[in-house]
Amino acid sequence: MIVVTGATGQLGRLVIASLLKKVPASNIVAAVRNVEKAKDLAALGVKVRQADYTQPQSWDAALQGADKVLLISSSEIGQRAQQHKSVIDAAKRAGVKLLAYTSVLRADTSVLGLAGEHRETEAAIKASGVPAVILRNGWYTENYAMGVPTALALGAVYGCAGEGRISSAARADYAEAAAVAITSDDQAGKTYELAGDSAYTLSEFAAEIAKQSGKAINYVDLPEAAYKQALLGAGLPEPLAALLADSDTGVSKGALFDDGHQLSKLIGRETAPLAEVVKAAM
Repeated sequence: MIVVTGATGQLGRLVIASLLKKVPASNIVAAVRNVEKAKDLAALGVKVRQADYTQPQSWDAALQGADKVLLISSSEIGQRAQQHKSVIDAAKRAGVKLLAYTSVLRADTSVLGLAGEHRETEAAIKASGVPAVILRNGWYTENYAMGVPTALALGAVYGCAGEGRISSAARADYAEAAAVAITSDDQAGKTYELAGDSAYTLSEFAAEIAKQSGKAINYVDLPEAAYKQALLGAGLPEPLAALLADSDTGVSKGALFDDGHQLSKLIGRETAPLAEVVKAAM
């Protein structure tokens, strides 16, 4: 039995879809905060159990009988380390044979602000003694592609990444990697640095939007504080605006560049090219 946490999230749903190609639906448990949102998964034969990162007591029942658990990191910045520990502790009590965790690229050395909670989680997993595989995910191409409509409206891509290169991959690529790792043998003790096969700068990202739209789209590089203010002005909540601005600064320092090709090796195919994800966002 494989339990997937956060199963109705963007990544979680894609993981479930990949798992359904590998194992019977009856072997998959979707652990979700809101059971109503998982009706479509239940209709496919996936078992649905209620569990909430903010309710530590909910995880013992959610992980009952679990052989393997995919812990998809929480989206609640500042609270994630403790929330993850609740799942890790429950996995230990359940005698889980393999825990997979979606961390961040080079979490142990990363300058990204968001890496701190991932380091704490990785340390908690190690301390727990639960056999584990760490999936250090790079950036999702969709993190930038979601801004394509805004770029088209403003005639520009804004950021503070300088000419730093981004080895991103599509969310579906990372989901498939998680499904492969959690269903494969001899994964305990492994750490994967997962990133896209090709890299680009935000100037090149803007050029790709221009190429596909036929419109003039430039990249405007701002100081981090100014970019954060622009994101706040666009209506983003403060924690997310701060995270995105910090991440762009991290890009300028090489934090999201990787040429190890571990992701494509794990999934057995090339990762989705930037052009493909931009096209889907147009």
